[in-house]
Amino acid sequence: MNPQPLPSTTPETETPPVAPATQAKGDNSLARPFKLSRRFDRTGRLLGDNAMERLANARVVVFGLGGVGSYAAEGLVRSGIGHLTLVDHDDVCVTNTNRQLHATVKSVGKSKAELMGQRCQEINPQAKVEAVREFYREEVAEQMLQAGQYDFVVDAIDNVKAKLHLLHRCVTLGIPVVSSMGAAGRLDPTAIRVEDLSETHMDPFAKDIRKLLKRKYAVETDRHTGITAVYSIEARRMPVTLQYDDATDGFLCVCPQDNEFHTCDHRTQIDGSVAFVTSCFGMNAAGVVVRRLASAR
Repeated sequence: MNPQPLPSTTPETETPPVAPATQAKGDNSLARPFKLSRRFDRTGRLLGDNAMERLANARVVVFGLGGVGSYAAEGLVRSGIGHLTLVDHDDVCVTNTNRQLHATVKSVGKSKAELMGQRCQEINPQAKVEAVREFYREEVAEQMLQAGQYDFVVDAIDNVKAKLHLLHRCVTLGIPVVSSMGAAGRLDPTAIRVEDLSETHMDPFAKDIRKLLKRKYAVETDRHTGITAVYSIEARRMPVTLQYDDATDGFLCVCPQDNEFHTCDHRTQIDGSVAFVTSCFGMNAAGVVVRRLASAR
């Protein structure tokens, strides 16, 4: 695991949003009261000071910073989440440009985690943001996710093996989790739904996740699981063959980094995807987290 804490650029004139937990021993004075930054004025007018204080104190981790996870992170930091850990092993690829928030001409080849961490820090300099360049898997799970470490987990992983292990670990440790199902192969953002994993329907990927969680980890997915799923009821569209593939006798991976854990060449199929769907998946995931934490449920 390679965590990269990002330096805070909080102006000295601003009052930090998180009140000190305790005073010096023997000091009976009250902790400094929470004061909302004006950058969150509009969110605060929806939720109120108490809810905004809960968000400022909340610790959320986002696993996967692609077309879904990058927007989830954006939604969280712009809503006032005060402690964010952003996890992704990959560098930006030119093929990410159509749907991933951090992907631009200048960012190709740079770490997704570090780019997204810097972006979040610029949105809210008072937030505690940690960028972790790592691929979640069983071998590093103990280091990356422990009981009581986070108030919420966002699962935006597209590797099935890693996703299954993460969801099982969240269920086992009792950590609230929202998980993105199949965002690829869809064109209609109005077909997105949010339900407990056990209630998902018309999504083949969600069906496979339910089946595999039950088979491999004995998670009872026929009843309420506690895993909130973001999914689509739109039928998945099969990928179209493109003309430039002919020059390479088929699909050719152009990723700038050789990710030994999850590469394009290891996939049986590369689905199409668009920003106006994957972003809505990510923002729905962020909405689940913010509403739950703001209401203290």
